[in-house]
Amino acid sequence: MTDPLQGLLPDQPVCAAEPGTWCARFYEWTHSDFLAESANAIVSKTSAIVLIIVVALLTRWLLHRAIRRLIENAADTRVSRAIVRRTPNRLRNGSVEAVTARRSQRAKTIGSVLRSISSAVILLIAAIMILAEFGVNLGPILASAGIVGVAVGFGAQNLVRDFLSGMFMLLEDQYGVGDVVDVGDAVGTVETVGLRITTIRDIKGTLWYVRNGEIVRVGNMTQGYAVAVVDLPLAHTVDTAEVTELVTRVATERLAADDISGDVLEPVQVLGVDKVTAEGVTLRLTAKVSPGRQFVVQRALNAAITDALDEEHIPRPVLFPSPLVDGKPVLPPTGGTT
Repeated sequence: MTDPLQGLLPDQPVCAAEPGTWCARFYEWTHSDFLAESANAIVSKTSAIVLIIVVALLTRWLLHRAIRRLIENAADTRVSRAIVRRTPNRLRNGSVEAVTARRSQRAKTIGSVLRSISSAVILLIAAIMILAEFGVNLGPILASAGIVGVAVGFGAQNLVRDFLSGMFMLLEDQYGVGDVVDVGDAVGTVETVGLRITTIRDIKGTLWYVRNGEIVRVGNMTQGYAVAVVDLPLAHTVDTAEVTELVTRVATERLAADDISGDVLEPVQVLGVDKVTAEGVTLRLTAKVSPGRQFVVQRALNAAITDALDEEHIPRPVLFPSPLVDGKPVLPPTGGTT
């Protein structure tokens, strides 16, 4: 019977005498007892770790590819144009190109977020599996991570709230860059839309940073269509039928002008007397226009109608000032007798 220790050097491990084994190969390559004796464990663990990494990278690539395909279909120019063309003209938010660009931008933003989330989840799972291969006790680590996660969750709940609100705003397309919105404390034009912060520039030029989680309601003035509303204060003595005819004619002519005719979606509508006060009456007219152009149309109608009323000498309400005594106005009595 052959002795397995025969031919070994004094410092060689026993397994080095077995030809074809990983122990013998490692000892031949490194002449290290430790590496030779650990050869089987090193090979098995390395194979498992490499397999985990390969599977994780392959899964990440497949998920990214699926997300990219989904986003490309959602942002497909032909699909977007078809959807927009099937939408009635009066409900379109701007031109076909603007709607398509906005749809594509929103889809790409959502796709970027989904890819980042999927990568983080896959790499985290792969790291836990690799630590398990090294024999690390994951119980205390997971327990500590859970405690830290709860603490961070309480401390960063506003951040999570802002992030989730931003995601839903993007998915629901509540507003986009260039829209004129009213979010409560800030009213103006949206300049940037992020997952945590939305910036809004008001009419005075102030840039407001609004956290998405603090936005309770949104009034979008540039989505679908807008309505230009003009209120005309008149005296009690005016002939409303005559003024209505005059205002309708002037407004129709003004809306047909080249500078604003492209913004008008429907003919002007004179709604009639909207309010009666002690000073006079208020005549209201409206016109449906392209989104975001209601303010331009309102100013144009106000200027044209004011000039027409002045030319026809149509009386307006007159507010009589209070009488002055020693340079101070005398207020009317609030009640009771003297």
